[in-house]
Amino acid sequence: MITVFVLYLVLVVGIAIWSALRAKTHEDYVIGGKKIGGVSLALSERATGESAWLILGLTGYAFTNGISAIWVALGCVIGILFIWLVMANPLRLATEKTGAMTIPSLLARKFPGTEKPIGILSSLIVVFFFLFYIAAQFSGAGKVFHDTFGLTPFWGMVIGAGIVTLYTVLGGFITVVATDVFQAVLMIFTLIVMPIVLLLILASNNISLASKLTEAGTQMTSLTGGATGTAAVLLVLNGLSWALGYTGQPQLLARMMALRNAKDSNTAQWVATIWTVVAYAGAILIGIAGYALIKGGVAGIDTAKVANDSEQIMPALVVGLMQPILAGIMLSGAVSAMMSTASSELIVCSSSMSEDLYSNIAQKPMKGSKMLLLNKLLTLGVGLVAIIMVIFMKDTVYSLVSYAWAGIGSSFGPALLLLLFWKRFSRAGLYASLICGTLGAILWKTLLMEPTGISERLGSFIFAFVMAVVASLIWPEKM
Repeated sequence: MITVFVLYLVLVVGIAIWSALRAKTHEDYVIGGKKIGGVSLALSERATGESAWLILGLTGYAFTNGISAIWVALGCVIGILFIWLVMANPLRLATEKTGAMTIPSLLARKFPGTEKPIGILSSLIVVFFFLFYIAAQFSGAGKVFHDTFGLTPFWGMVIGAGIVTLYTVLGGFITVVATDVFQAVLMIFTLIVMPIVLLLILASNNISLASKLTEAGTQMTSLTGGATGTAAVLLVLNGLSWALGYTGQPQLLARMMALRNAKDSNTAQWVATIWTVVAYAGAILIGIAGYALIKGGVAGIDTAKVANDSEQIMPALVVGLMQPILAGIMLSGAVSAMMSTASSELIVCSSSMSEDLYSNIAQKPMKGSKMLLLNKLLTLGVGLVAIIMVIFMKDTVYSLVSYAWAGIGSSFGPALLLLLFWKRFSRAGLYASLICGTLGAILWKTLLMEPTGISERLGSFIFAFVMAVVASLIWPEKM
């Protein structure tokens, strides 16, 4: 198992070094220089979108909550299909028209004269929330290394974070996409094969998945987790609200901005759709099958670790039940989810800092090799800060991702939707979306989520969207 896992890490670094040779310019480093095909971009977007959140967070959520986890999965699937089927082509066309290389610069160039304030504000939002997101991925890596190899979570996190930061620094966007393609294939293999193996183990031990869930009561078998009335409605809405955040995630939408033409866009849509449906079904099956295996008393699973942290269910099942070579491949798939997402977020952070923050503050523009070097140094710096953050944070991967997802999605999502599909959207509306989305996520998370029962993902997005529309109507653009 260790041998297979080490070979995986060596292969990832090898792909990174090979692909880094193509990253010769600043544009290559930030957005791939229009050199990447639709299939690769779709797989990269999927590997980026499905982080430790899917492999550890959603499997742990399904392990704890049973069938009601379907609403979270459905919300994610709806969001993914929406950005590929509805937003991808308009984003590609807007990118070609403006020459923008980041989501913030795309927003700012729609309204001439706002480049500096919008660029600075957007960059600060991206860096703030993405540091939590990157820290969540590093935390996930620490959990897998700890459960698999007995390393402390700290050293597991340092190893995973170090490898990701290294290969991202090497070649930027092109390197990230190249490694993502390999990791997306590995992830989908894990999410297809592992549920099948677990169901076979259940059958061989004469354990009925349905009966074990039924024994647990409505918490595991009900679509609303046993809740009724308002509580049931909120559970469904909070799960579906994951869809909203997809509309504003720069690390995902950058893949659509990088599309070369409509043909690549259409191909990418099919690849992303099939990958998504299969992956989410697999993750939920892993969680509920793991519950049945533990309740059925199947030997080999470290139940103590799972009892303390439900997000350990996937690595605990792999280590306890799988043949070593297969276990090595599946654990590689789990780490792939974290590495691919963290690398994309690192490049989005550094690109936003260079394109949207530094370029708007600096007295003299920096070009060529100096700008490329600045991006690499910024990528390294962001990685180090995220490592320091995760040492002191105790939140679960699920909660960290939910918070960052809400902040980024609520800030940029309403702005992008209105920019692409509403002609009356104004610069006042853009400011309202960015400011209200950020403040809404922070305040909702800290003050309003508990008393209202409404997630920060739903509350902050609706607040920002309404304020963006109102601001656009009150302060329209001068014709």
